[in-house]
Amino acid sequence: MTARAEWLEVAGDPSVWRSLGLVVDEDGFIPLMGTSVRVETQAESGATGIVGWALSGVDAGQHGDIDGIATTAVDPRPPTFAHHELGASGLDHVVVMTADLERTSRAIEASTGAELKRIREVGAMRQGFHRLGRGGLIVELVSRPEMPDGPARFWGLVINVDDLDAACERIGPDRVSAPKDAVQPGRRIATIGSEVGLGLPVALMTT
Repeated sequence: MTARAEWLEVAGDPSVWRSLGLVVDEDGFIPLMGTSVRVETQAESGATGIVGWALSGVDAGQHGDIDGIATTAVDPRPPTFAHHELGASGLDHVVVMTADLERTSRAIEASTGAELKRIREVGAMRQGFHRLGRGGLIVELVSRPEMPDGPARFWGLVINVDDLDAACERIGPDRVSAPKDAVQPGRRIATIGSEVGLGLPVALMTT
C-alpha cells in the first residue's frame, strides 16, 4: 500500500493564512481535500516554511526523515473540509528541492511505495514527479546543477482554487500576481507575494 500525505507542517502565523480567506482551526489545521496544511507557530526555533510532513501507511519505526525531509508517521486522519472564502479545495502539489534527484526519488519510493512517474527536463533544470496515494498529493522534485550537495528540503506548495480570478480579487493585486497560463495545459496560476508573510512560496491554481 502506498503512503498518504495527511498534512504538511508549516511554521508560520495562522492569522496571515486566515487573511487570505483560508479557515485555520484551533489546532492549526487548514482543512483541505486529500492533504491538509497545519500551521504552527515556531518563534523560538526561528523555523520558516514547510518544516515536515505527516504520512500514513508508513512504518513508524523506520521513519524520522526521508532524505532529510522531516517525516512523522501518523494514523489516517478522518476526512475534513471547510468552506474557505478563498475557494480553496485542495493541494495540487508540493515542491522539494534536491541536489540529487535520483537519490531523493529512491528514498521517497523506498519509504512510501510511490514510484517515480516521470522526469521532465527544462534546460539544465530537472523535475521528477511522485504521487502519494491514488489521486493524492503530487511531490515535485526539482534539481539544478548549481545546487550545493546536501539533503532534500521542502520549498513551496500550490493550492487548487475553484475560481482563480475571484481568489485573486479577494487577496488584492498588491498581494498576488495576475493569473497566467500554467505549465499544465488548460490551467492557470497566480503567485502570492512574499510580502504577505507566509514564509514560503505559495501559488494558487485552477483545478
